[in-house]
Amino acid sequence: MKAIELSAEWHPKQGFKLGNKDIKGRLTYLGSQVWKNPRVTLSEKDKPQIKPHEVLIEVKQCGICGSDVHMAQTDDEGYIYYPGLTAFPVILGHEFAGRITECGERAINKRTNKPFEVGEPVTVEEMVWCGECRPCCDGYPNHCERLQEIGFSIDGAYAKYISVPAKLCWSLNRLKHTYSDIYKIGSLVEPTSVAYNAVIERGGGIKPGENAVILGGGPIGIAAAKILKTAGAAICIVSEPEENRSNLAKKMGADYIINPEKENFVEKVKEYTDNEGAALYLEATGLPHVVTDDIQNTIWECKAVNSTVVIVARAEQRMPVCGEYFQVRRAKLIGAQGHSGHGTFPNVINAMSAGMDMTPMITKEISLEEVPNYLELLQSDKQHCKISIKIP
Repeated sequence: MKAIELSAEWHPKQGFKLGNKDIKGRLTYLGSQVWKNPRVTLSEKDKPQIKPHEVLIEVKQCGICGSDVHMAQTDDEGYIYYPGLTAFPVILGHEFAGRITECGERAINKRTNKPFEVGEPVTVEEMVWCGECRPCCDGYPNHCERLQEIGFSIDGAYAKYISVPAKLCWSLNRLKHTYSDIYKIGSLVEPTSVAYNAVIERGGGIKPGENAVILGGGPIGIAAAKILKTAGAAICIVSEPEENRSNLAKKMGADYIINPEKENFVEKVKEYTDNEGAALYLEATGLPHVVTDDIQNTIWECKAVNSTVVIVARAEQRMPVCGEYFQVRRAKLIGAQGHSGHGTFPNVINAMSAGMDMTPMITKEISLEEVPNYLELLQSDKQHCKISIKIP
């Protein structure tokens, strides 16, 4: 089968020391410190074989994530941008939906507690948690001590077939009555769940009538806007300079857009919220060292007390934080990673079934063969929100 594979050179930066979970020459939790000169190729691979607890999925649709782009993108020294868990070579792709073609004898559907059926449409969690380590047993699967990630450290879904543990699969059957193309909407469950985990689970959500501010109009930021408006946000503001993404954010529910390159962020938030500010702020730009001052100054100058700031975008840069602002305003700074556990995937699927349509985020569909070119194009082109691969 054809697959999109990324390989790179293991070349740790001077002074970098392997962590206790890193594997020399193979796997690291700090990819941007280790991997150099990435290469993306269209390769021929064997069809995966499944284990008793796994299913084989024929991939129908898979989105391109910003993380995929950053694994292929390099800094001036040739190191990849992506700072997280990586093991190369690997088949990329983790935002996908498809149909089950083979089931292992222990492949159980969590919703029904019965075996999965051949032909069943599913989407899949990207975080491969073990279920046995302390974080998993404490209910924090996104922080598994033995974590593997589909499309990052184990083979992903930029391919015709993928084998995955059945415990990660969620049926899409309940979307059939709402959507004509369940694989298209199904491929958006994973990124929507990342946003849901950030603003609802980690951020604590909002009370209907509260305000929210999102920095960054990429897929996660726009998905968060849709989720928060569905949850009853009175005013949802998105800060985004790119016009096409700004227009899409409005279409997906944002009440106001701030262009931070042309407008004063703090003054605009004060204007749009009658100086109330927001209960929740989401950093989804991946530039925390740039935007953190805007968030803190807004918290300081507006009336809201007990705001929550959630960091969801991945970045290795440090952010400046003024403790006085957080203390006086009783504000919280929270990190969000992943999407597993806490009922997130089934809740997102249920919300989609009830009409929370995320498909406008897909602004272009391409073939598998076009992926290498688009991974390069998206390093500079920010017009598209979500480019998605259709696999016949």
